Parts: sequence; structure tokens; C-alpha cells
Amino acid sequence: QVQLVESGGGSAQAGGSLRLSCQVFGHTTMPLWMGWFRHTPGKEREVVAVIYTPVDDTYYADSVKGHITISRDNAKNTLYLQMNNLKLEDTAMYFCVADYSLRGSWYEVSKYKYWGQGTQVTVSS
Repeated sequence: QVQLVESGGGSAQAGGSLRLSCQVFGHTTMPLWMGWFRHTPGKEREVVAVIYTPVDDTYYADSVKGHITISRDNAKNTLYLQMNNLKLEDTAMYFCVADYSLRGSWYEVSKYKYWGQGTQVTVSS
């Protein structure tokens, strides 16, 4: 079925920028809901940003508003997470997620059926 492949992670200094990409395979259209979650050891997995693709409605965790932007490119079947002015607390494994259902809440881990393998982001001073 649907496969999500992340790329673009790596190391960056605080204040720098990274752009994560998530390419969607196995379906002719973009999923209805797509987004990014992140996880660090010892903490619960948390939502970063989500996009409702039919109208490009976007939703963000309070902690990332203002320096992280989610977007999509249907022609390339790709979801992006632009991360500017990186903070040390942005260090995490970032997962691309997708779902074709209208049910569930955007911030819930359980809503998303499809998950990528993750890409590591490490921010240092």
C-alpha cells in the first residue's frame, strides 16, 4: 500500500535551517491528511505540524509556530517541513504520517495509518 519515505534530516547548528521531505508512493493522489510527528528518547511522540490537503489548512504545535512550516507539492507527490531558526529542542526523530480518513483529531498519533521510517534531526550549539 502507501509508503512514505523521508529525507533531508541531518545535523545543523542552532539558528540554521533544514528542509525535510516526504515522498508518497503507492497512491495516485495525496493523502487527505499528512503531517509530521517527532520523538525523542524518554518523551512521548508529539505532533509537529499537519496539513489538510484539499484546502491546505495547516495546524501546528504551539512550540513550533513561527519557525516551522508545512507545505506540499502535488506535482512531486511530496510533503515538506521547512525548519528555520532551529532550536536545540528541535532535536528529534521526525516521522512523516498520512491518512485518508476524515475521522480523528489532527494532533492524535492514533489518527494516522501510514508512517515513514523517520529521519533524524540533530541541532547543536
